[in-house]
Amino acid sequence: MPDGTRPASVAVTGGRIEGVLPYDAEVPAGAQLEDFGDDVLLPGLVDTHVHVNDPGRSAWEGFASATRAAAAGGITTLVDMPLNSIPPTVSVAHLETKRAVARGKAYIDVGFWGGAVPGNLRDLAPLHEAGVFGFKCFLLPSGVDEFPHLGADELTGAMREIAGFDGLLIVHAEDPHLIGSAPHAPGPRYADFLASRPREAENAAVSRLIGTAKRLGARVHVLHLSSADALPLIAGAKREGVRVSVETCPHFLTLTAEEVPDGATEFKCCPPIREAANQDALWQGLADGVIDCVVSDHSPCTPDLKRFDTGDFAEAWGGISSLQLGLPAVWTEARRRGHAVEDVARWMATAPAELAGLDRKGAIEAGRDADFAVLAPDETFTVDPVRLHHRNPVTAYAGRTLHGVVRSTWLRGRRIADHGSTTGPTGRLLERQNRA
Repeated sequence: MPDGTRPASVAVTGGRIEGVLPYDAEVPAGAQLEDFGDDVLLPGLVDTHVHVNDPGRSAWEGFASATRAAAAGGITTLVDMPLNSIPPTVSVAHLETKRAVARGKAYIDVGFWGGAVPGNLRDLAPLHEAGVFGFKCFLLPSGVDEFPHLGADELTGAMREIAGFDGLLIVHAEDPHLIGSAPHAPGPRYADFLASRPREAENAAVSRLIGTAKRLGARVHVLHLSSADALPLIAGAKREGVRVSVETCPHFLTLTAEEVPDGATEFKCCPPIREAANQDALWQGLADGVIDCVVSDHSPCTPDLKRFDTGDFAEAWGGISSLQLGLPAVWTEARRRGHAVEDVARWMATAPAELAGLDRKGAIEAGRDADFAVLAPDETFTVDPVRLHHRNPVTAYAGRTLHGVVRSTWLRGRRIADHGSTTGPTGRLLERQNRA
């Protein structure tokens, strides 16, 4: 709730929150009562960074499996990334293809990002009008040929176009020249992979992005920040009034380079999981409000693409599967560091909803959708990949004991998950609100 954690009763009518009342408020005659005891009622999480990969690479994930896993993990809304699906969401026709595939399969509410790629400048305004929540671009190769990256002039052109209708550009910020000049040593040593994606590449890209956004008056968002060295740049830009926001991810906050075994390619992602001292600084960035939100960057693939046969980090697909586990993973580390559950709700529900302009999501207050996650904060469980609803049983959290069991998840006042079991697909496809 906006005013913190306290005993309360939440009145729900017609799928919306009618009011937040004292805990001992009288229950109206005929009303259905759900008593959660000492468990914590959180706003349903909003995950604005999910690669569903459907259609085209549905063997990697898919709308049914992704949204079912999300529901089991306390997430009630996700926004799908425009790439790794075929076709990518870079035109209105491709958006409609994706919506047609998702329709009837979504266990939770689903929205869509558009993509900014070379050659689709004229598609950006129509995609905005069609209801995408913003536009993703890469500053270096994305890993899939059908979603190429923007060069410096193309980035400026896309940013200028999107700023013209006050849209949002979300950016994978790593500098291609610094990545290209970094040492690249194939093989199973995690230290070699880490050296191939240096912090300087993130820092330089963030600096360039901020400079361009400041010059154009554009609104930009830095995706999956890994390098804490970039935080002073971002903090300074915010103080100057640059319209920049930033996210980080559960794996950067809970996993460290020092603990990644050689050959354990389930830990590979780009940008990479860095050292413990860097992680400490990311947590400080969250506490200081420089980092706005925490979202999954769930980017799964089939097990063969992780190259467990060779353990070669250079060849393995980069992506962490954590959609169902983000809340307990972040809460486990947050509680150890002295943060409260309302902090986690702010980072994982309220702030992502604000990023996407989802004003009916992300908080427990009158007028919002009755989307909730019921969390037993002190209970623990050990992660068994085969028990997750992800399509493929691969996760960097395998075998870890985490605090925080999601008892149930509620979408517009209806229970959609109960102790890991889910109901049928009842989610809606969302469009950006307040369209021009």
